[in-house]
Amino acid sequence: MRHGFGMIQVIFFMLILSGLLTIAMKYATITSKQTADLYIKEQAELFMNSAIELALLGISTHDHNNGTNLIEEVTVISDDKRFTADINLTTYYLYGINLDTENSNGMVSMNIIVETNNTHPKNKRPVRLTRRSMQRL
Repeated sequence: MRHGFGMIQVIFFMLILSGLLTIAMKYATITSKQTADLYIKEQAELFMNSAIELALLGISTHDHNNGTNLIEEVTVISDDKRFTADINLTTYYLYGINLDTENSNGMVSMNIIVETNNTHPKNKRPVRLTRRSMQRL
């Protein structure tokens, strides 16, 4: 009778242990996914900052003296084709024509949307970041 009672205790202990290990593995998986999502989001935010700077560079090098329209949209694709940034330039507040001076010649209102490329093999979950900002020229 004592051997049978010991076997029931071992089986019960094994069930409790396997339940605890299952819960631990589930939380480890969730933590791993959250870390991966945080990493891709940080990459997208860094790419967004680079795309904003590239748009400002495009505005500053655009020839405003020849009567052409101002730049309204800039699309930037990352080197590894993992992210795309669509930047809509809605309003210019320019106070001068020559943008080659040291002082600011105005502001521009930007609407920036950064998305992951769904066809890229490293992108497992979609990320979409949006930002509206005023940038000094």
